[in-house]
Amino acid sequence: MRWFFALVLLALMGIAGAAEVVLIPDNNPGPVYPRELAKAGVMGEVRVRFTANADGSVSDIAILESEHPDFSAAVTDALRQWRFRSWTVEAGKPAEMEVIAPMFFRLDIDSPIHANQWLRRVRCVDLHQYAIRRPVSSWVHLPVFHYTRAYLSSVVYTSQLSNERRLGLIAKLNERARYIIDRCGKSPNSRYVNLLPEDIRELL
Repeated sequence: MRWFFALVLLALMGIAGAAEVVLIPDNNPGPVYPRELAKAGVMGEVRVRFTANADGSVSDIAILESEHPDFSAAVTDALRQWRFRSWTVEAGKPAEMEVIAPMFFRLDIDSPIHANQWLRRVRCVDLHQYAIRRPVSSWVHLPVFHYTRAYLSSVVYTSQLSNERRLGLIAKLNERARYIIDRCGKSPNSRYVNLLPEDIRELL
């Protein structure tokens, strides 16, 4: 999650400069987006405070603000694994540093730049063959549905659609996922986009 590292690094460097310590990430995995929140189209931000210690460890993790408890848990789980390059405690280099950083959960971060163009090209024959190798319960999480949710959550639509309307469209997409895969099996020459609910299709 490159977006995650970039944002956090900016926050770290801003605080580190004053103490003459540059925090260098050694092992800093990003938080795992809670699957059910991603499926529902829920996005959000978490502001977290933690202490970076001279031995490279992280301690005293505290969530300052969060838009969902599951986002808080994901951030906390990730930070517990964080390690920075250790430094020598000396004049101007304290034994620990307090860091406050924002963590963003956005569906459109890792989606293709022109996701809608890609989605319009997806063929039913390919989608069905890909889906039938997986459990039916996982179909709603297939990349084609993930990228459709991400497209509906792009900055364009978050500025044009109410959050209620956007989440409603995503819920409708999720409900139709199994139907779409089944129809693709019966009509392999069709395209994915043609099986979407009309109000979603129009946005692509």
